[in-house]
Amino acid sequence: MPVEIDIARVARLARIALTDEELEHYGAQLTGILEHASTVQGLPTEGVEPTAHPLGMVNGWRDDEPGATLDRDEVLAAAPDHEDGYFRVPPFLDE
Repeated sequence: MPVEIDIARVARLARIALTDEELEHYGAQLTGILEHASTVQGLPTEGVEPTAHPLGMVNGWRDDEPGATLDRDEVLAAAPDHEDGYFRVPPFLDE
């Protein structure tokens, strides 16, 4: 089943500036990924146990201890927009 995605819109929502060449490149990659996912969805999976990971895994728990954090001002300075110590993001509802 063909899958179409407006990669320019996705990039715009993610606030990622892409050139026309990058849009074409990533659009082709994303199309390939979605087509592969569509192929996998079509595989007969009756009788196959659901799993979250193909390999047996054991939880790697560790103690929850506070560690080094990033400096708030540096993080906010790297953000496209901020106000009163918070990130400002464009509204995404009602689009």
